Amino acid sequence: MRARDKVAVSALRATLGALDNAGAVPVGEAELRGVALEQSPVGAGTTEAARVELSERDAEDVVRAEAAERLEAAAQLTAPAHADRAARLRAEAAVLLRFLDGPGAA
Repeated sequence: MRARDKVAVSALRATLGALDNAGAVPVGEAELRGVALEQSPVGAGTTEAARVELSERDAEDVVRAEAAERLEAAAQLTAPAHADRAARLRAEAAVLLRFLDGPGAA
């Protein structure tokens, strides 16, 4: 596998995780406290909840946030010893931004 592909795979895996997390059902404080075991529902599907459906704009915002996070982290890595890591973070951000900008973007 080429090095460029490894960068893309890394960026896309992390971003897919972020998109998955963004679609998670928000949990209120009452749910965090829990219910007594005797009062909790039982049976198949009782713990299932419909995920939040992200709009295209929401998904774009998540991808842009992931790219911005990588660029910010790369900017903070100023020591010469971290130059390779900073370059990788910038490359990952470029991969994500290319998806947003379309196939003809450079």
